[in-house]
Amino acid sequence: MKSRFRSLWAAAALAGLAVPLGLRAASDYKPPRTADGQPDLQGIWEVKASPDKDLEKSKVIVEPKNGKIPYLPAALEKKKENEKNSAKADPLGKCYMPGVPRINLLNYPLQIFQTPTEVAIAYEYIHNWRNIYLKRDKHLDGIDFWQGDSIGHWEGDTLVVDVGDFNDQTWFDKAGDYHSDSLHVTERYTRTGPDTLLYEATIEDPKTFSQPWKIRAELRRNTQPNARILEYECEYLKEVAAQKAAGKSEGK
Repeated sequence: MKSRFRSLWAAAALAGLAVPLGLRAASDYKPPRTADGQPDLQGIWEVKASPDKDLEKSKVIVEPKNGKIPYLPAALEKKKENEKNSAKADPLGKCYMPGVPRINLLNYPLQIFQTPTEVAIAYEYIHNWRNIYLKRDKHLDGIDFWQGDSIGHWEGDTLVVDVGDFNDQTWFDKAGDYHSDSLHVTERYTRTGPDTLLYEATIEDPKTFSQPWKIRAELRRNTQPNARILEYECEYLKEVAAQKAAGKSEGK
């Protein structure tokens, strides 16, 4: 079996192709460990090609196999309306938090930190920060969050994160794909090589979708000396949007 994997990797490399993500996940790579024995996911990571413009067209949806988000009929109509009004209605255009999984799929780096009790993710995009609690097994009651409430555990070398307690204010992409406050996301983070991290998210929302669906994307580690995430502000985007709106109102 190992020789078969090596042959496929070699063939892909010779052809100048990206190695299939599923194959990376199935490889025999063993990640380094932290001092307390956890798989070490720490570092600065960024998706190589952001699917944020349209998840369906970017082909990161791996289930259902047709690559289509399984909307309920009424929800699909709302999605189409969102897409028509995306320039004004996309929450990112208002500098709101992107939500999960969108925050991991933007063209902005993120940095992972680990302790025995928590995994923290700092995002360059508008100072976002997430805490993934490894010693808690229940979500908080009677409260909702833009990024949800994250509870994690390890399954072998994979960090599995149960994310709940969402509000209904975020989108999945610029194409208007959205959710309700019943959203539930299960994330999986698996280091598949020294500089590659496989990210998977299973999305459930019975108010919006007829069945769960899954996305998969690869993140690459920044190996530059003294690499760090910077501060990205959203004020500029708000100013540009205001200028465009003013220009249209004046008939320009």
